[in-house]
Amino acid sequence: MVSATLLDTAIDQFGRLGFEGASTREIARASGTAMSSITYHFGGKHGLYLAAAEHIAASIRTLQGETVARAVAEGLESDAAATQALATILDSLAEMMLRPETEAWSRIIIREQQFPTEAFDILFSKAMQPILDAFVALIGRARADLDRKGAVAMAILLFGQAMVLRSGRAAVCRALGVGQIDDATAMLLRDRLRANVLCILSEKPQ
Repeated sequence: MVSATLLDTAIDQFGRLGFEGASTREIARASGTAMSSITYHFGGKHGLYLAAAEHIAASIRTLQGETVARAVAEGLESDAAATQALATILDSLAEMMLRPETEAWSRIIIREQQFPTEAFDILFSKAMQPILDAFVALIGRARADLDRKGAVAMAILLFGQAMVLRSGRAAVCRALGVGQIDDATAMLLRDRLRANVLCILSEKPQ
């Protein structure tokens, strides 16, 4: 059985140092795992890296799956419900981005965005695609004026407003003049994000 400590350590090391810079020997040492265990379970460094991506995707599904499924079921009932459902999903994503553990995940995700490997296919298909599909379905219900490509474009840009809370953390803190995102700052950002979403989705074409 693979320990969560091993995968968490691998995520931290791969995220900080990249695939080439990370050492399976150091990952084994830091996690208290025998090197032979990594070879047995994963076949080596490449397999461990893909397992780290699987672990990130599974963690995101655990945090978001139920919220997304419930929001879609409720949101498809009406235009107004779809708008509220999208706001709910985005708030849940923003809350996730503010969680400490997503810092380590984000390093790998951002690397994979810039230089995609097999790990990106895992992250996209098992974590990002289900959320994107939910966004597109709800945007299609809320904004019948948009074709699918327009709905996808809007979904990507809305998702980016939540992503910046993690990927742009240093800039967010500097711009707001805070050393870290405390509870009050987090609530301000989440409230503003919700207002943005409601405004964008209520906008009608001229």
